Amino acid sequence: MPTIGGSLTSGEPIFTGGAFDQREDARFLGCRHPGLPLTTRQDVLSFETPPLAQDLAVIGEVFIELVVSTDAPDTDFTAKLIDVYPPSDDYLTGFAMNITDGIFRCRYRNGFNNPQLVTSEEPFTLRIEPFATANLFKAGHRIRLDISSSNFPKYDVNPNSGEPERSGRCPRSALNTVHLAPQFRSRMLQQTLPFAAFSVGGGSRCRNEALIVGCDNCNRLRRLLTI
Repeated sequence: MPTIGGSLTSGEPIFTGGAFDQREDARFLGCRHPGLPLTTRQDVLSFETPPLAQDLAVIGEVFIELVVSTDAPDTDFTAKLIDVYPPSDDYLTGFAMNITDGIFRCRYRNGFNNPQLVTSEEPFTLRIEPFATANLFKAGHRIRLDISSSNFPKYDVNPNSGEPERSGRCPRSALNTVHLAPQFRSRMLQQTLPFAAFSVGGGSRCRNEALIVGCDNCNRLRRLLTI
């Protein structure tokens, strides 16, 4: 998946940091279909809430815990938190603004000092830790989480071959799975505040958990805690 914005601003001219609509654009390296939303790509799994009933602030750390498997000896999983603006006079089809993102290389699932290749198709849990953030998701907006296996050129491409780092010469495709059945606890953890909590005497910070679930016709984020 091509990098479209993000928290790093030191990558010029290879990649550009900042907030951008998550659509392919000729300005960004690797984009081949300008105007095409990233959610239409076959290598992107997207989860989205219904429109929010009230303003909601996400402040602090964000963690994405996934139960995954792969047929490759090593691969990457990426996560991107997105604020989906509704259609408006300025953006007739809406605006999907990137908030924060991260990546995890599976060989380090047992620690960065203990790299181990993956057993084919065996489920395991990993945690992606994007940069901390502070964003006010306005009422009517949607919270979206995109899962993929690359974010290039911000992060180097994993050849999926299991070869030592920086020496991959035999790249291959990887068939990656995010497990969504009830017994697998794939989820996003974040610190949230209702906007009313910013007023004098407002509420205290709470930890919010969103469980990634699947259904026959959609994928969505289901809120487990009442704010």
